[in-house]
This record gives sequence, structure tokens and C-alpha cells, in this order.
Amino acid sequence: MGCDGMDYSTIVDVFDKMEATSKRTELTDLIVGLLKSTPRELIDKVVYLMLGRLRPEYEGIELGVADRMALRALSVSSGLDMKSVEELYVKTGDIGEAAEEALSKRLQAVLFKDKLTVERVYSTLERIAMLKGEGSQDTKIRYICNLLNDAEPREGKYILKIITGKLRLGVADYTILDALAVAFTESKENRDILERAYNLTSDLGLVARTVALDGLDAVKAIGVELFRPIRPMLAERVSSAEEALDRMGGRCAAEYKLDGERLQIHKHGNKVRIFSRRLEDITSHYPDAIDAIMASIKVDVIVEGEAVAINQDTQEYLPFQELMHRRRKYGIEEAMREYPIALNLFDILYIDGRECIDLPYIERRNILEGLVNGSMGIVSIVPMLIVSDAKSMEDYMLKAINEGCEGLMIKDLNSPYRAGARGYAWIKLKREYRSELADTLDLVVVGAFHGRGRRAGRYGALLLASYNREDDTFYTVCKVGTGFTDEDLERFYGMLSPYIIRHKHARVNSRLEADVWFEPRIVIEVIASEITLSPLHTCAMNAIREGNGLALRFPKFTGRVREDKSAEDATSVDEILSMYRRQLKVTRQVQASEEDTGMIE
Repeated sequence: MGCDGMDYSTIVDVFDKMEATSKRTELTDLIVGLLKSTPRELIDKVVYLMLGRLRPEYEGIELGVADRMALRALSVSSGLDMKSVEELYVKTGDIGEAAEEALSKRLQAVLFKDKLTVERVYSTLERIAMLKGEGSQDTKIRYICNLLNDAEPREGKYILKIITGKLRLGVADYTILDALAVAFTESKENRDILERAYNLTSDLGLVARTVALDGLDAVKAIGVELFRPIRPMLAERVSSAEEALDRMGGRCAAEYKLDGERLQIHKHGNKVRIFSRRLEDITSHYPDAIDAIMASIKVDVIVEGEAVAINQDTQEYLPFQELMHRRRKYGIEEAMREYPIALNLFDILYIDGRECIDLPYIERRNILEGLVNGSMGIVSIVPMLIVSDAKSMEDYMLKAINEGCEGLMIKDLNSPYRAGARGYAWIKLKREYRSELADTLDLVVVGAFHGRGRRAGRYGALLLASYNREDDTFYTVCKVGTGFTDEDLERFYGMLSPYIIRHKHARVNSRLEADVWFEPRIVIEVIASEITLSPLHTCAMNAIREGNGLALRFPKFTGRVREDKSAEDATSVDEILSMYRRQLKVTRQVQASEEDTGMIE
């Protein structure tokens, strides 16, 4: 099969089966079969199309096709008037199904149809994405019509789903890594090698093409490259300074944990690009940070830091919500004046052609301190203290909190930078857990329940889940219906609508049957009174007691949507399990203390 000769119908057949399954193992098997049947020169394009995009996310390439534009093209290609096409869309509630039905009712048969190939579909979508400016809408419609005219109804279904950003196949990055390992190395054991390359490049298409064409050794050779973001290292959490020290072997670094936006900054010569924690290119939001980096760092680097909003008069740190006013397309200059920032660097991953990720933390810190001497304009280094006793750590945490921070980041002095990994080499320490949960949790919306009474016509409660990286699955942990204002309820109804799917997502494990299911994309912050055992929720099922998972008691929405976090960055099942065990330990200590003082009869 030639590299441009793969029938588009081949991937459409598999997409249909993927869309229909709610089993992750079946999903992986379908992807393996598709990858094996794909010409290797096309493997990256098929991977991107499966994810509903054309390039890695950090490149920010969007097709820019609104539903109405897609429906206009569908009207032209099917010969149905616009009103009929819109009625089909309302009836089916799915633009892809509307396309399939409209194209099957074509008023005029197309006499000469060219067979659609993957290469042609992909290259046409690329052209559509590149079109900008005056007259571009009409040209986009013409390109879409060219595809739809030659498309079978089922092929048209997925063309419109992809161009409008509504492809919902249940596929995630880690599912594809599993499938690539099986398809091209014949062993899932090699997934770690592929994952390392993905964590350094944030480009699944590149990893797929490399392993398919050049094998595992070529994948192992993939390294850090400027302007290709590295997936961030993540932290676990503990409840006390004693536990943190125990995890770290008695000596560690304690850094201020700032309440800002984590940035990964790439600089080469006179060019600077800034990526968010989710690896979006947010360079345009921080022109002041770019100027400061250019002025203070003269070599090529990749550094990580935290942008924090400050009160310019007092230089005090302000809450995260203030910083989010910087997230706008227009009025950037005004936002810079109204919401000035401090840029606090805490890690270095690359300097002048040399990778730093495999160096111990303390060596990376020394390089960073040599790079930025003291405070240079808005750029400084996050305060850090090496500690070897709990009291020093607690005193330092109080100092950090008094200066507007959330707490501390505790770091293993000898740990390399583990891109994309979560572990105890980095630990979040906020406040000591008492009988109530003092910390918030970031959970993923996977379902919803229809509201009643005042909430009729909106969602009355959301079904939330935690993430387990081991099996790439989201496990339910609570229903939350409190803490929402009327404005929040309106906002969530609109925010979640693009992610509605017809059945429970293949990566969601739930015993509850939601009224509406969603693709796991939106992360929200909640707080609760405690964590309890529950036969209804699947988080940490059987870990504490057979037939029971863990659930939040009296969960409440804090008002914060974590736009800076992907679903896979949510609070993990292991974290919740660890929080439950700490809570249990504290409760037992309190009970023992009360018994000792005669408070319990």
C-alpha cells in the first residue's frame, strides 16, 4: 500500500467501533489493529486524526470551523436547504450524525467520485487550518465541500466531527502509547520507553512515526529540544513536615509554593516562547515576562517558573484568580498595567545545548542560581531552604504562608527532573490535616444529573472522578451539587456541552448511572468535610474494604475551574487514598487522646 493510498474508509470503520465501545481494553485492541494496518509513513497523521487534531497541541493549530460554517458546507454538498440541514442537526444533536443523514439524502447523485484517502483528508484539513483573513470563510467552505462531495455518508460524519472539534472516540495519550508499544515493539513492556520520549517532546505523532519507521533505539535517542515543551514533573502531597522528611530520607529542599500560573519558558537568541502547565502556547499573555527574560538571561535556556500577580505598591502576592485576568486575546497592554506579575523561577531543564533533566535537583538549582543573580526586575528565584528537621520546615512554611504563598514544595536533593511523572521526589505541603480536610482537591467532571425546581433545565449535580495513571482510568469519588451560584450553573451547562457523549466514557469507571456523560476534560476544585468509605464510588475500590471505594463527604465547589490543569493532572486515586489514611490516623490519635483524658465514656 503506497504512503498516499490508505483509504479514509479504513480509519472510519475503526472510528465507528471506537465510538461505540465503553471498554478500555477493546479500545486499545482497536487502535493496535488500526496502527498495524496503516502505512508507516502515514502513522503520525493517523494518530493526530484519531485525537481530532492535525499537530501536537502545543502548536496551537486550530481548524477554526464553527458549526454553522460546517452546516453551510453540508447544505451545499447534500443539496438540502439550510433549514433542513439545521433541523437534522437539532434532531440528532450531533453534527457528525447530521452529516451522515444529510449525505445519505443527497438530492443529486455524484457521478464521478474520487476515493477519499487519509493523505487527502489530512492535507485538505491542513489547508483549512492555515486559511486566515478576508475571504477565508468562503475558501474553507469550498475545501470542506470538496471532501464531502467525494465522501460516503459515514466518511462525511467523521470529517465534520474533526473539523468542528467534536470527535469523541474515548482515546487518550496513554491509550495510544500502549497501542504503539504492542503494534510496533510487540510488547507493552516497552511503553515506558515511548512514554519517556513523549514526556520530552509532547508530540505523540513524532513518537509514533519514530517507532514505526526507525524502531526503539531511535525513540531512546529522542531528547530535549527548544520550543518543544517538556511535560511537567508533578508532586504528591503529604500532611505533615515529619512525613515529608521521612519520605526524603531526613534532608531535603523546601521551596515556597506560590499561588500562580506555572510557566515553562524557552529562550533561543532573541526568541522566547512560554507554555502553560497544560503546554498551551501562552506567550501572548506575558509580554512583560518575555522582556524580563530577555533582559536577565543571556544564554539559550528552558526554565520553569511561577507567574504570580502582585500588588505593585506593596509587592505582596495576590491570589491566583487575579492572575487569570491576564488570559485574554485583547487588551493585553491594559492587563499588564492592571495585573502586574512577579516571575519566580524554580527549575532549569536545558542550557546552551545541554540537557539538565538528568542532573540532581541540587545541581539544577545551583545552575539556576548562577544564571539569575538575585532579583533582576520582575525575575527572581523561588526562595528555598535546605532543611533536616521538622521544626525548621514548619517555621519556613509559616513564613511562606505569611508572605502570601500556599505552603511549601518539598524536593529530593538528588532527584532528576522526571518529566510527566508524579511521585514523592516532589511533595506539596500545605497545612496539617485535622479531622476535616484542610486541602482542596482537583477533580474531573465525568457526568451530570438533571436539576429540579430552581435548577430545572440545568445540571443539578456533577459526577466527579479522580485519575489513576496506572490504568489510565477515571474513578468516581463524589456527586457535587453545592457551592454553585446561578451564574456557575449557567456557565457549566455551556462549558460542558461540547464534551457530551452518548455513553459512559471508555476511561471512566462508575457504578452510578449519570443522566449525561462527558468526555473527561473539565477539572474543578472542591473541598469536603472528610473522605469516607462508599459502596457507590469506585475510587480506590477494595483498597481499604472489600466492595467499598472512597468518597468525599459533603463536597462543595470552591468556585474555581482549574483551566490550568488537564484531566490527567487531577488529584490522583493514590493521593485520595493517602489522604484517607492520614485522616484515619489523625482520628485515631484524637480518640486515643480523648480516652486518655476521660472524655470518652
